[in-house]
Amino acid sequence: MQLKNNKSFTVDEAKRKLEHYCAYQERCYKEVNSKLRELNMIPAAADVIIIHLIEHNFLNETRYAESFARGKFRIKKWGKQRITRELKFKQISNYNIKKGLAQISNEDYYNTFDELAAKKVESITESNIYKKRKKLADYLLYRGWESTMVYEKAKELIC
Repeated sequence: MQLKNNKSFTVDEAKRKLEHYCAYQERCYKEVNSKLRELNMIPAAADVIIIHLIEHNFLNETRYAESFARGKFRIKKWGKQRITRELKFKQISNYNIKKGLAQISNEDYYNTFDELAAKKVESITESNIYKKRKKLADYLLYRGWESTMVYEKAKELIC
């Protein structure tokens, strides 16, 4: 049986805790709000803390979207569709999503796509070309690459 944490924090204690939370890694409003609920903060106190974090630049959705897009593209090799979907799930505005995606240069985007597709084709052991194309397409679509790019690349690499 797990006991629920009933410790309460003053507004100043929670501010310091959330400042550290935001300074450690970029956070979005949804993550900060969730953390405040974990700390059992009342909505009025949560609003005061969020305003403080925004005013002191600990919480910045544009910066978060840019960092998220760069990181997921470079490290996980996600396409723009997947990055957009994940940012929408985190309730980031369309304006900030566009700013985030602008961090990815077209040249890097297409080079990464080509490398990822070529690497995956080598690892697929399927002998039937249609099944092999489907496996490649499913992999790339799951990672959020645009369907037109994916199907063209599958036809190009697997003939």
